[in-house]
Amino acid sequence: MATAIEVRGISKQFVLRHTRSIKEAFVWVMKGRKGDLSKKFHALHDVSLEIEQGETVALLGLNGSGKSTLLKHISGVMLPDTGTVRTRGRVAGLIEVGAGFHPDLSGRDNVYLNGAILGMSEAQISERFDDILEFSEIGDFIDTEVKFYSSGMYLRLAFSVAVHTNPEVFLVDEILAVGDEPFQRKCIAKIKDLADAGKTLVVVSHDLDLVSTICKRGVLLEHGRIILDAPVHEAVRRLRGED
Repeated sequence: MATAIEVRGISKQFVLRHTRSIKEAFVWVMKGRKGDLSKKFHALHDVSLEIEQGETVALLGLNGSGKSTLLKHISGVMLPDTGTVRTRGRVAGLIEVGAGFHPDLSGRDNVYLNGAILGMSEAQISERFDDILEFSEIGDFIDTEVKFYSSGMYLRLAFSVAVHTNPEVFLVDEILAVGDEPFQRKCIAKIKDLADAGKTLVVVSHDLDLVSTICKRGVLLEHGRIILDAPVHEAVRRLRGED
């Protein structure tokens, strides 16, 4: 089976700048600016991961473990400091609400803009537009500027565009927590349909029961390192401290 996602030795660190009092800053300057007012946070340490086409994978871990950062590297939203990430086929998904949406454009214009960003032609978007609109449940708001949308409306339209691009790789972060419960169920059903159709899924969620029903493989991260790569139920048990 072909490889859909290949992550090789990626590392990522962020600079955390701390606000100091005027007195602390003055002392720092008077000492000749010795020391650094910022700290470096290592989000990922030499992470390698290979995901085959058609696999359903949950990235698991506590807050700050690096799972969302890893997902953003797979999506291309972030670039690693070291290492490489390669993906095969069209990659789509929900990493941040409204990512790729322009606030001053209408929902309709943003469907075409977002679809183009995700690699669709204008003709392909037009062909699927009615299905996108129906699934999103946006109705007449489709011709309203999206800066007037609620976060739930953003979610519905963004999710609908993403799933209707027919991606080979679909990525989902905690984003599903934004919508109302009926729409969440609808999204989950759609994600399961993608999995049944042989699409590659990578999911980040704190809902361990949910990921256990959607995914077959669990990758557990801790402090930016992969500590377990196993069947999802085994990874969930480890995260829950049941092992």
